[in-house]
Amino acid sequence: MQGDRTPAAKRAASACMTAAQRLLTGALAILNHGHGRRFMRRADAPPYRGRCGVYASPATREREGRRSLRDVSAAIPLLLLLCAPLAQAAAPIERIKLPPGFHIEVLSDDVPAARELALSPKGILYVGSMEGRVYALELRDGKLVKRHVVASGLNMPVGVAWRDGALYISAVSSIVRLDAIDSRLDNPPKPVVVTDQLPGERHHGWKFIAFGPDGKLYVPQGAPCNVCLPASDPQRTRFAMIGRMDPDGSHYETIARGVRNTVGFAWHPQTHELWFTDNGRDMLGDDIPDDKLNRLAHAGEDFGFPYCHGGDVSDPEYGKDHPCSGFTPPAAKLGAHVPALGMRFYTGAMFPAAYRNSIFIAEHGSWNRSRKVGYRVVRVTADANGANAHQDVFAQGWLNPDDTQWGRPADVLPLPDGSLLISDDYAGAIYRVTYTQP
Repeated sequence: MQGDRTPAAKRAASACMTAAQRLLTGALAILNHGHGRRFMRRADAPPYRGRCGVYASPATREREGRRSLRDVSAAIPLLLLLCAPLAQAAAPIERIKLPPGFHIEVLSDDVPAARELALSPKGILYVGSMEGRVYALELRDGKLVKRHVVASGLNMPVGVAWRDGALYISAVSSIVRLDAIDSRLDNPPKPVVVTDQLPGERHHGWKFIAFGPDGKLYVPQGAPCNVCLPASDPQRTRFAMIGRMDPDGSHYETIARGVRNTVGFAWHPQTHELWFTDNGRDMLGDDIPDDKLNRLAHAGEDFGFPYCHGGDVSDPEYGKDHPCSGFTPPAAKLGAHVPALGMRFYTGAMFPAAYRNSIFIAEHGSWNRSRKVGYRVVRVTADANGANAHQDVFAQGWLNPDDTQWGRPADVLPLPDGSLLISDDYAGAIYRVTYTQP
């Protein structure tokens, strides 16, 4: 079985290779300048103190130089030997369990901290990340052809959205745009600022973004805390909300309040209503409150935060005089601390007919529970009006039996051929799921 290619393994491999490179550089420096010459001083410099604390003669300096060269040269092969298995370790994709007929493969395992996915009409897959970079993957027939870094140095550019030849990127307090990016992957343009007027708080400040059927860019803002009601925003129109703006950044407005932190949303293929995941608050125990799948029937609805969580859990500090019955209930409860991130409706033709219009949700996995949950992809079926919601596990296996994990799903995206992509920010990977009749 192949070893886990976890972030720790990748960092170990990188550190190992860096050490080997430094040793090699040292050896070359000694060779280039003559044995022992790197230890020589100028004629007017103070005498060199040798290893034993006495002042060394030129002959001693020469011997020490030769000894250093032997030490360095001997260490390099050993380090490279140790590095090899680390560098070659691969994601243990065989551990992922899927329904009969479904298959999963690694599209790329070189997309560090991969988060939201967006596809251009030319088949370029754009990937946001938590580590400052945005990636572009050229795809052909469901395979990776070439990988590019199209932006770097940004502030948690998690969100990516493609429209009219441009890639829109979220960067906490700003939205930027890369124009004509499909044709400039090897020479990306300088980002154009769409807006820089968003809150700068980093707590829940990363943003999933997407263009809606109305042509507007939807940009949420999470609560700047676990649970709070900022004195500067008592109406929750700046934090714990979902907003939308024109593509040029103008006319930003709040369309949903009481949303603690949504990191995934999409529009129903028939009704065009907005559906979104919402992460519940922490520190109320292992099993409450649930993360939610919500449906926005009309602009202006209130989903309860910070007064009510999971649809039926009153907040011990803020819930008084704000009963849960006064807020829009969830279409589905998804489980406590899973947490639910990216979601999309499946409209492809590759999967069985029963999958059409169902919702795939990436569960990132808990960090604050006595036994971990999540670390999987689930499928939710529901009526168009949100009734009769039902959840099933679609893909699992990123969580090991010993409660450790080797991956964390972050987003999902159906491709035009009907296959499904899954991003994994822990393993730095993108997976592709296909189906063939068993």
